[in-house]
Amino acid sequence: MNPTDIDIDALGGTSFQRDVWRALTKIPRGETRTYAQLAAMAGHPTAIRAVANAVGKNPMPPIIPCHRIIRSDGKIGGYSAPGGITTKRRLLQSEGVKFPKI
Repeated sequence: MNPTDIDIDALGGTSFQRDVWRALTKIPRGETRTYAQLAAMAGHPTAIRAVANAVGKNPMPPIIPCHRIIRSDGKIGGYSAPGGITTKRRLLQSEGVKFPKI
């Protein structure tokens, strides 16, 4: 399933969460963004912590690719979907992302 084909509005959540989930669908496979970059993409550049919370509420990981969000220091960060950061690491590695700070 292509993330851009998902009807984000049908997933529930708040309008803020849906803004964040839409922004997640725009991150290409094999690329990552930081929470701050995602906040800007979602139109909420100063709401970094709230964006991080919305990422954690993603109802369709990994289809809506929240695994592509990393910390600003380049570390992998967390992952609230089943398997936690082990799953996140595997998903990113399968997309060709390399992490010196895993």
